[in-house]
Amino acid sequence: MSLTVTSETQNMPPSSPSPGASSSSSSSCPPTSSSSEPVTQTSSQVNMVIRQDPFYITLDASALLAVSILTVLGMHFVHRFVLEATIISVPIMLLIHNDYLNFLKLGPGGTPPTPAGYARLTFYRLFTIRDPLQAPERDPSQLPSAGILATNQLIDSPNPNNDHKTTASGLPYRPGPRPSVAGLAPQRQLNQAGPLPIYLALRSSLESLVQKHPSKFLTATSCLEKHGFALFSRHPVNVCGNGEICHIHTHSDKSMHMNLHPDDIREVLEKGWGERHPMAWSSGSEKGSGKGKGTKGGSLWGWLGWPVRSPVPETFTMVYAPRDENDLRIVCKIIEAAIWYTACEKVEIVPESVEASARGS
Repeated sequence: MSLTVTSETQNMPPSSPSPGASSSSSSSCPPTSSSSEPVTQTSSQVNMVIRQDPFYITLDASALLAVSILTVLGMHFVHRFVLEATIISVPIMLLIHNDYLNFLKLGPGGTPPTPAGYARLTFYRLFTIRDPLQAPERDPSQLPSAGILATNQLIDSPNPNNDHKTTASGLPYRPGPRPSVAGLAPQRQLNQAGPLPIYLALRSSLESLVQKHPSKFLTATSCLEKHGFALFSRHPVNVCGNGEICHIHTHSDKSMHMNLHPDDIREVLEKGWGERHPMAWSSGSEKGSGKGKGTKGGSLWGWLGWPVRSPVPETFTMVYAPRDENDLRIVCKIIEAAIWYTACEKVEIVPESVEASARGS
């Protein structure tokens, strides 16, 4: 995976030696940290970028002259159909090669990083949903009957002198622009990756949930992603990936995939916390036909009735990686909604602090 990592740290001036210290001892001993507290990446600003190179061809003067000469010679000495096929196929092959390299740069995922895996994803591209920011329609016959994120919540007043609580509707809006996203399987953020300490705090929060409810939940490697940390329900109502509730893309951007109720998907999309998976099209009431309910916002081929079943359900949603502890708190609420949809269980996930998770790791 091609990664560009930049780190900005504040340079601290060297501490002045004590009056009784000799110059020889200060020069012979290496500098030591003044604190035994472990150093984490919270003290530095880290920006990880997954590169996706655009397709372009650059010809210098000599290359342009060579191509021109070969084209003229081909017009006189090569059969017309062979020349036409060569002129068309060369840029197509270069385009496919560049696209395959971009697929490999997304890192490990649910699809094998092989030409066969790439060909399979290329086929699925024909059926991707048109608008990943449009929620699917609710199925009234499915349990649970409603989501939980859009309900009114009591929050503390920002005024410390005011003891009253105010009512907020659903999730807050995510600060800043949405990250750039690419790929099908894997689907990854190209920027705004989650810092490692925040990921460790999220993982510790989910492990604490499992410790509180060992008969309901467990953690293991993702069945869908084949890599990374995942939370499972032991008694799922809506089964996906052996009861998988959510998984984290541990080895890359720290974003997540999970299944949510359509009401909660709408809340997540409108508030900017995620987007639908490109292959989360609906098979509809006529299985595989794409003509049933839920095709709103689906692919063009689904509207035409092509019988192609998606490997993921239409409720499969990408949630962006948490960037700080405030994002972590909101993401934990979204995972609670994923638990509600998967297992019809209302639980509370208490976000671990970054300091506590760093000490535990």
